[in-house]
Amino acid sequence: MTFSLPCPTLALLTLCAALAGCTGAGGPTTAEKPAGQATQAPVPIVAPPANSLAGEWLKSPPGAEAKGCFTEERRPAIVETVTEHVLVEPEERDPKTGAVTSPASYRTTTQARIVSGGGRMWFASVCAADMTTARIAVLQRALWVRGLYAGPLDGQMSPATREAIRRYQTQRGLLSAELSLRAAREMGVVSWLATP
Repeated sequence: MTFSLPCPTLALLTLCAALAGCTGAGGPTTAEKPAGQATQAPVPIVAPPANSLAGEWLKSPPGAEAKGCFTEERRPAIVETVTEHVLVEPEERDPKTGAVTSPASYRTTTQARIVSGGGRMWFASVCAADMTTARIAVLQRALWVRGLYAGPLDGQMSPATREAIRRYQTQRGLLSAELSLRAAREMGVVSWLATP
């Protein structure tokens, strides 16, 4: 019995066989290395840092020469909560045995301290005129795929859509429900080649 494979299938099988030969038993082993040659430690693969939108914040308003649209937001203050235990009465001990006769008593105080104050910040955003129904629907699909949006894919900038935008951007350091230009580009809503 004879059969023939289609050309793409045959080419794929040939490629797989060739690749298998590259990593098979034909490679050198440590016993085959010349004497006196040091064994190199494997190089660890370091993952790149997670993408962050925190760098999108501008500390001053964009000038008149800046192209595109910008959104102004209030940057929240960073507050640190400090809990302290303050000694009210020290413990009392029996002078002969050293046993504790009365335990110490403490008062717990909690204070909130502002580490850094809030302020006004700006970031490049998608212009309102560019947010067409079709573009909002693409945005909703992109947020839905990421598990951040569960509403209808209707192309309307609903409160649920804005909340999904906020969740996407907040987990990456940009605290806003307004869609930043970079986030829109990363989700495929706006082309990377388009100038603001």
